[in-house]
Amino acid sequence: MGEFVNLTVSDGVGTIRLDRPKMNALNVQVQEEIRAAALEATANDDVRAVVIYGGERVFAAGADIKEMADMSYADMVKRSGLLQSSFTAVAAIPKPTVAAITGYALGGGCELALCADYRIAAEDAKLGQPEILLGIIPGAGGTQRMSRLIGPSKAKDLIYTGRFVDAAESLSLGLVDKVVPAASVYEEAVAWASQFSAGAALALRAAKEAIDSGLGVELTTGLEIERQQFAALFATEDRAIGMKSFVENGPGKAEFKGI
Repeated sequence: MGEFVNLTVSDGVGTIRLDRPKMNALNVQVQEEIRAAALEATANDDVRAVVIYGGERVFAAGADIKEMADMSYADMVKRSGLLQSSFTAVAAIPKPTVAAITGYALGGGCELALCADYRIAAEDAKLGQPEILLGIIPGAGGTQRMSRLIGPSKAKDLIYTGRFVDAAESLSLGLVDKVVPAASVYEEAVAWASQFSAGAALALRAAKEAIDSGLGVELTTGLEIERQQFAALFATEDRAIGMKSFVENGPGKAEFKGI
């Protein structure tokens, strides 16, 4: 349990909860606690899917600028890799992940949301990468994950201008996947994650690895990644359970063991 970030588990759903009042500013300590929570969620077999949540008021309003303001180039050369890898630990969780976005998800907060597989935003949420207004660029994956998610032209518009986008525009851009009333954001995220709490865990892991790994390579290599993951699942007990259940009872009735 960290001071500002912790992981709780209920019915197969793990919640990585940020709680650093007032705005969940992402200082070095929070970054490292995010890493620790992500690694714990990865290792804990009771966690079948993960919600990333900043609370009812705000997801995360960005990096702790007061902390960064006094850092030199030499300081940031040392820190930048650790910053990126703390967020990459979230992206690398080999289970379905969803960001439950309330209030602001700006700068590092937006980059954290981009690490999730799926994003559910409150109707009054605001997202953006305003680093350019500080004379810098996103440094925790924003230039890379956003351009892959919504395309380079749209990502350049948001990153070049530093402007905030509301939930409706975020949905139209593909920056978020669903918009709901603010009071329902966490509940909706848990409901999405709960779909996978009794799912075929190794197949879900393989699907995520095939998609994520394939995005960075050409089609031929991506197809080979898929082929290997597909064939490997024939060594799992869940594959036998799923196919037997399909033949005998039809789709959607298998009781998987996660092995």
